[in-house]
Amino acid sequence: MKIKMPRWFYQLASPRWFYDITGMLLPWFAIAAILLLVTGTVWGLVFAPADYQQGNSFRIIYIHVPSSILAQSCYMMMAIAGAVGLIWKMKIAHVVAGACAPIGASIAVMSLATGAIWGKPTWGAWWVWDARLTAMLVLLFLYIGVIALNSAFENKASSDKATAILSLVGLVNIPIIKYSVEWWNTLHQPATFTVTEKPAMPPEMWMPLLVMVLGFYCFFAVVLMSRARIEVLEREKRSDWVKKVIENY
Repeated sequence: MKIKMPRWFYQLASPRWFYDITGMLLPWFAIAAILLLVTGTVWGLVFAPADYQQGNSFRIIYIHVPSSILAQSCYMMMAIAGAVGLIWKMKIAHVVAGACAPIGASIAVMSLATGAIWGKPTWGAWWVWDARLTAMLVLLFLYIGVIALNSAFENKASSDKATAILSLVGLVNIPIIKYSVEWWNTLHQPATFTVTEKPAMPPEMWMPLLVMVLGFYCFFAVVLMSRARIEVLEREKRSDWVKKVIENY
């Protein structure tokens, strides 16, 4: 049975349409990212109360949790985009998947680094081979693997296919990260946010955290669209519309 996809899905396959629509969206996401990140940072670092056990050291949560959530979301987006590229032969999907990898790797490093900084005063160690920490480290290695594989082929089609397959294989690590605190006896605290349960923290603590999470996603959208637009121009550099874009720049 042939599945009929919505019109916007096929419009995404057009490099020029993608370039134009992301050009319109970029400034709005940039403004939203600045407003949310500034608001969340000031709110979390200045006005949120100190934790009754961890004191002010808990405030690193406003960077650690958003980066940890985003690192996983970015990987899922990369894998889904890779799958779309494989199934529907959509070049733009491969462009998006390729753009996700270095961003996701950077965010994963931020998550691990802030986790280590938080772990020292809390656990007394920069690093422990805890289930969630180890799974996050594996996520970073997966990103690095995708980046390395993406640059290992001269043929773009082969590179796109190989990285998409690796991304899909690595997808199994995402539920391991999420449920590691439930499946194994671990030092890591349970998830800060869940869809079905009320946050354990008071509103004056989790609301700035929610603002930071939204700010991180908007910032991610800005960087992703910027990288993807550059890659589109590179791949379509022989087309007339790209030549006009370059002439008018």
